[in-house]
Amino acid sequence: MVWANSIGTFEIIVIILFLTFYALYAGRVITITNRLKIPFQSVFWKLFLRFAYFTLFIAALLGPSFGETTKEIKSVGKDIFICVDLSQSMNAFDIQPTRLEKVKFELKNIVEAFNSDRKGLIMFSNEAFMQCPLTYDNNALNLFIQTLNTTLVPNTGTDFGPPLKMALKKLESEESSQTRQKSKIIVLISDGEDFGDETDEIAEEVERSGIKLFTLGVGTERGSKIQTNRGFKRDRQGSEVVTKLNPASLKKLAADTGGKYFEINESKNDVNRLINTINLIEGELRDSKQVDAKSNKYFYFLALALFFILIDIMVSVRVVRI
Repeated sequence: MVWANSIGTFEIIVIILFLTFYALYAGRVITITNRLKIPFQSVFWKLFLRFAYFTLFIAALLGPSFGETTKEIKSVGKDIFICVDLSQSMNAFDIQPTRLEKVKFELKNIVEAFNSDRKGLIMFSNEAFMQCPLTYDNNALNLFIQTLNTTLVPNTGTDFGPPLKMALKKLESEESSQTRQKSKIIVLISDGEDFGDETDEIAEEVERSGIKLFTLGVGTERGSKIQTNRGFKRDRQGSEVVTKLNPASLKKLAADTGGKYFEINESKNDVNRLINTINLIEGELRDSKQVDAKSNKYFYFLALALFFILIDIMVSVRVVRI
């Protein structure tokens, strides 16, 4: 027999208290029977019965497991590629402390929300780079997220095509059915307008593949200046650049692929809605195996204890015989 739970401090205290008070109670009963000259055997079975169902309650609490049973263990999950815009406009501070720092904070929440799924990280501006391939290692992924900054990629504009193309290629490289393709997801995070020429073509490929695409816009309509090491970023005329959230390209991309657009601005944060939406997508059955396991039979002990209690209540000891 195997016990599901071990005897802890609480159980030990309860057992000690019960034995102490029950010994006092038994002693009192024995004293009374001697005074009334009642045979001790007539009350012995009552004392034994009450001790028995208390013992059975403790045994049920510990979860006695015996006998063999077979259980099917299924491994179900999704593949999620997160594409993060690292153009200089992500250093804007209309979202505190900056757009990028806010994204990094929320990415850790997303990683935690999909703890059992594989996740990968792609960084981009006008080019895309694989920061972390699909992995179950959330600690490693969080380290990669923490190192994200706008100096890691060339900054000559924003192009949604390269990250989408890279994510699509990686997700399609694994052999899977069309049903399984639906458990593969791309999340594109950006604040700006798409200046790429191939985005529409790649969006059509994403839609045909059955892979879900969600976009997340970060920023505000009023915008802010862009902080650099030398102050604020300026254009060729020397004027300070003000960057504003331009959600049109992100909304169009989501609409063209049958996905959804979400946003982080000064008054709302759609990250929880994004997480809930992804949770609604059925995961892929990755593995299934049969394992032998002991079956918890606590209910046998509990039922026997309740039966003893019923007997204790219904049957009384005749003390005085007239």
